[in-house]
Amino acid sequence: MEEIELFLDEAKELMQKAVDHTAAELVKIRAGKAMPNLLDGIMVQYYGAPTPLNQVSSVTTPDARTLAIKPFERNLISEIEKAIINSDLGLAPQNNGEIIILTIPALTEERRVQLVKQAKSECETGKISIRSVRKETNESLRKLQKEGVSEDAIKRAEEQVQKFTDNYSAKIDELLVKKEADIMKV
Repeated sequence: MEEIELFLDEAKELMQKAVDHTAAELVKIRAGKAMPNLLDGIMVQYYGAPTPLNQVSSVTTPDARTLAIKPFERNLISEIEKAIINSDLGLAPQNNGEIIILTIPALTEERRVQLVKQAKSECETGKISIRSVRKETNESLRKLQKEGVSEDAIKRAEEQVQKFTDNYSAKIDELLVKKEADIMKV
C-alpha cells in the first residue's frame, strides 16, 4: 500500500534525523583535544545580531591543546571573548590584539567520567526520539487498519518499523562507543 510506504519512509527519515542530531550533540562534548567544532554553539553579537562564531572568524588548531580564533574584523575580539566566557565551555580566552587563544586543559579522570555520563544521556535522548517515532508510526498504521487496510499488511509494516528502530538504536550505540573511547583516551 502506498500509504504504508509513506509512513515507513517518514519513520526512517525521522529516525535518521534523531541519529544525526545525537551525533551533532556528541561532537559538542569535549574529549580533551582541541577541535574547532567545540565552538559551534557559540553566538557572537555582530552589529546587534547574534551570529555563529564560525561566520565572523576563522578557527584553527595550532596544536592538540590549542584553538586560535582570528576574527574577520578586529573590533569583534571583545565580543568573541565575551561570548566564550559566557558559554558553558569553562575556557578562559587570551587575546594578543589580533587573535584569541584558547588553551584546552587536560581532562581529569573525574571530568572524563562526567563527560561519559553526559554522552550516555545524549544517546539515551536520541533513542527516546527513535522510540517515539516508532510509537507514532505504529499508531498511524493502526488507524489505517481501522480504515480497511489488511491486518497482515499492518503487521508487516509494524515489523519493518521495529527493524528500523533496532537499526537506528544500534547506530546510536556505535556513536556512544566511539565517543566513550575518545573521552577516556588519555
